[in-house]
Amino acid sequence: MTAEATTPTLTRRAALFAAAAVPAVALAPRAARAAAPMQGAAQPAFHRFSLGEMEVTTLLVGTRPMENPNGTFGLNASPEDFAALAQANFLPADMSVNFFTPTLVNTGAELVLFDTGLAPEAITAALAAAGVTPDQVDVVVLTHMHGDHIGGLAGEAPTFTNARYVTGAVEHNHWSGAGNEGFDTKVKPLSDKMTMLDDGGSVAPGISAIAAFGHSPGHMAYRLESGGKSLVITADTVNHYVFSMQRPDWEVRFDMDKSAGAATRRKVLGMLAADRTPFIGYHMPFPAVGYVEAQGEGFRFVPASYQQML
Repeated sequence: MTAEATTPTLTRRAALFAAAAVPAVALAPRAARAAAPMQGAAQPAFHRFSLGEMEVTTLLVGTRPMENPNGTFGLNASPEDFAALAQANFLPADMSVNFFTPTLVNTGAELVLFDTGLAPEAITAALAAAGVTPDQVDVVVLTHMHGDHIGGLAGEAPTFTNARYVTGAVEHNHWSGAGNEGFDTKVKPLSDKMTMLDDGGSVAPGISAIAAFGHSPGHMAYRLESGGKSLVITADTVNHYVFSMQRPDWEVRFDMDKSAGAATRRKVLGMLAADRTPFIGYHMPFPAVGYVEAQGEGFRFVPASYQQML
């Protein structure tokens, strides 16, 4: 015996009853609601991940729009070539945005801060967002002495009251005799607490210096190694994620020795690509972490996604 499917029917009486059961408020026209107010664009202040037994936090201490990026990242590039590369990468040719990203590393024994941004209040605010106070910082590493890297060292008083300081010997020696106001007011008063390193020198266990001269006379990058994993803090070796990576031979206005800066850029990017090592670039788009892929006459920036979560 089989059961036949039946379709229920709705009588006129039932339909009228159902309509009567709908609350009147549901049938009434709704008054227009005011739109939520605009809150403006926003960026996170920090990004944290693990590297072996270390914990690495990138800190966004500021951004700056810049007109005429051709005059900063491509001094020896024609306007036509610069505009074509920008368009190919979905970028405007007449504007760019600069990011300023110090890096905080917790080794398990010490908190090590690489560079300090433009001003004490900016690095202090970024650290606070990440749950850290300046007095907890044990070591401050200065990759080089340009103002956007040393500006947070001190205001009316030193910012990092319990820290020791580390920088490259060549870099410190150059600026000691340069008569530079930023160095003389921010760095020189801390010189008695400063350790000078050469290529390969150790900041702390698992953190070593890499000579990357050119952007400044003694500019340094730093390698982190922990639990079989590596990462390189490249500082200002690379100044833009497209123009300085895809065309590493394009001259950068802020490179003090432009030919040396280009040669170092190509060497370091080639090493990162060959070893598939992640890196943090001070001026890369925040959170400033990514990989390097060899591509044509240069390299391509591959932003990190979930690799450091695994």
